[in-house]
Amino acid sequence: MEIVANVLVGLVAVLHMYILVLEMCLWQRKPGRELHGFDPETARATAPLAANQGLYNGFLAAGLVWGLLAADPTGFRVQVFFLSCVVVAGVFGATTANRRILFAQALPGALALAAVLAAR
Repeated sequence: MEIVANVLVGLVAVLHMYILVLEMCLWQRKPGRELHGFDPETARATAPLAANQGLYNGFLAAGLVWGLLAADPTGFRVQVFFLSCVVVAGVFGATTANRRILFAQALPGALALAAVLAAR
């Protein structure tokens, strides 16, 4: 079960690195605009906000990688903390921005968190 948990944590970290790139680098380009249905002007106007969100997603990814690399009990605790942050951020984003975030962010984080707890 520990291998499954580590793989899921790694996938959530990769997801958040992708979100970082999307929000910080690709927001005004086709992939970023199409994801949210923005025209170039709206993407340009919201780019600073997206970059800020992207940076936070990068911190989540970094914390998850730290949790994977650190020895227990620190690694376990760090994984639980950052996965909990992912779930809370996903639920908040789903209620305030877009319901898709619940499935794209909160659900993978919750599954990884459940696997980490079960592997303990």
